[in-house]
Amino acid sequence: MKLWVLRHGEAEPYARRDAERALTARGREQVRCSTAYLEGKPLDRIWVSPYVRAQQTAALVCEVLGFTGELKTVPWLTPDSEPRYAASRLPDDGHVLLVSHQPFVGDLISLLQFGHLRQPQPMQTASLAELEGEWPLAGSMTLLGVVNS
Repeated sequence: MKLWVLRHGEAEPYARRDAERALTARGREQVRCSTAYLEGKPLDRIWVSPYVRAQQTAALVCEVLGFTGELKTVPWLTPDSEPRYAASRLPDDGHVLLVSHQPFVGDLISLLQFGHLRQPQPMQTASLAELEGEWPLAGSMTLLGVVNS
């Protein structure tokens, strides 16, 4: 299984609610740069946070890649989501891209790689992490690298 974890691009600093913050022009460019790394790689599905900036990030990924596969909004990919719960909801196979937020993405990567949350992976805006393993279980995946735009 291959799992990519993409933090959304730079977002505007304020909105009525955090979930309504939109990408900035710089954020859109960051996402385009990170997405270039995914060109030519197999991708079966994209799961995305319901927050506006993550939705916009996923839409840009689809546009840049010409992706027409499964695009699914899931409620457990928000900044405050529980990584253990999220790991239990991940598919068991395929090539999956998660589009989400810090601190959640750093904690999820740590959980999948080390089996605990004590070493969160630093993730800048539009950072893309690539993990690989047979199953998306705590401590069972290998972090192959992180691309920063």
